[in-house]
Amino acid sequence: MPEAAHGAVQAAARGWLAAYAAWSGIPIGSVVLLLIHRLTGGRWGEVLSPVLRPAAGLTPLAALAFVPVGIALASLYPWAADPGHAPPGVALLYLHPTAFLARSTVALVAWSLAGLVVAAGRGGPLFAAGALLLHGVLISVIAVDWVLSLEPGFVSSAFAAGVAIEQVLAALAFAALLSPPALDEGSAGDLGGLLIAAMLGTLYIGLMSFIVAWYGDLPEKAEWYLRRAEPGTVWLVLAAIAAGALVPFGLLLNGRLRRSRAVLRATGALVLTGVALHGFWLIVPAFDRRTLPLAFAAASFGLLALVSAAVVRQFVRRLAGEPSHAG
Repeated sequence: MPEAAHGAVQAAARGWLAAYAAWSGIPIGSVVLLLIHRLTGGRWGEVLSPVLRPAAGLTPLAALAFVPVGIALASLYPWAADPGHAPPGVALLYLHPTAFLARSTVALVAWSLAGLVVAAGRGGPLFAAGALLLHGVLISVIAVDWVLSLEPGFVSSAFAAGVAIEQVLAALAFAALLSPPALDEGSAGDLGGLLIAAMLGTLYIGLMSFIVAWYGDLPEKAEWYLRRAEPGTVWLVLAAIAAGALVPFGLLLNGRLRRSRAVLRATGALVLTGVALHGFWLIVPAFDRRTLPLAFAAASFGLLALVSAAVVRQFVRRLAGEPSHAG
């Protein structure tokens, strides 16, 4: 393969990984929310169910969409191309292509099965408790595998928790964007409150991780953040904070606006944009060629989000008794 063509394929694979890491939060976060509702109850889950259930049913699509990542493993992860890039000791055994693919397969199959169960409206409290416990274990591993192992020298004990909360945030934003028919003013206020809580949780963990890593004055951690503070990439996180947190937070603080379906739709779109930009900021700077992977990431995320919205919206229309061609 010519060098230019190889570079384009490599950039596409890297862009796809960045988009996948951001988009996969919608189906996985929807599964988590439905499992939580199985345990806690509440009208919010009943109102959002027409969106969350089909979104959770997209988890098999998430498993299928991971295939390009597995195929392009050596183009994405330095330790897959050269084991010498993996830190010595246990990490050398952990960061192995076969082990990586096995862990990812187990996680995606488990999320897919749980997603299909809750999408069908099945699964009692015992199932929900077990599935949530398994999710906590899986996300702790997968967050490191998919994102942090791009630069094996960087570790963060809070990173997986931040990813888990951001997945819930993405699912809530997706529900707000599609606004199910039963979303009245009271339920809209509840959804707005949930969005605020998930936003604050995501911001808190991200900020505290940065403060602890930066003031710990450890070269590997500082280098990771410095690479993401370069002029070509720092705007990604600034735009992510503005679109995904500051503007939505300001809108949702107003009680009247928080109960507006139109405002919730706009907030959902802004938060999903912020989640995508944050995912790009986490992953794209790990590679040398940044502009091309970023373009592929934006296009890939847009494609995955449009497919998800079309599938879920079709399901919501059927529940509402609308004709499939309704606008």
